Amino acid sequence: MTPSATHTHRFAGLDRYAIGLSGLCMVHCLATSVLVALMSTASGFLLDPIIHEVGLTIAIALGALALGRGVLNHGYMMPAAMGALGLGIMAGAMTLPHDSGGGETLWTIVGVGLLAFGHDLNRRADS
Repeated sequence: MTPSATHTHRFAGLDRYAIGLSGLCMVHCLATSVLVALMSTASGFLLDPIIHEVGLTIAIALGALALGRGVLNHGYMMPAAMGALGLGIMAGAMTLPHDSGGGETLWTIVGVGLLAFGHDLNRRADS
């Protein structure tokens, strides 16, 4: 096995993990919105900024590894650019207030969707 093939094999599952994390983030955002509307006591824990900060940090790390690996392997920048846009929107959404208007949730879901799309493009380019 060549060194690049070993490198590709080692990180082949990162895009799937990153897409899974994007899905979990989307479920978290939607569940938080529903729980905020239904039970204000549960929202305090789910809206804790540390959950969002840790989640974004993990998303950035997985994105850098998986999407960066993709650029090195297949040479296409579009998956990494799409993922970076999604991460930027997610980071920007963290600066919005937690309000009942749903602005933060909406922008987070848009960012997560773009990030997952970037990982899917990356996975398809590797095939």
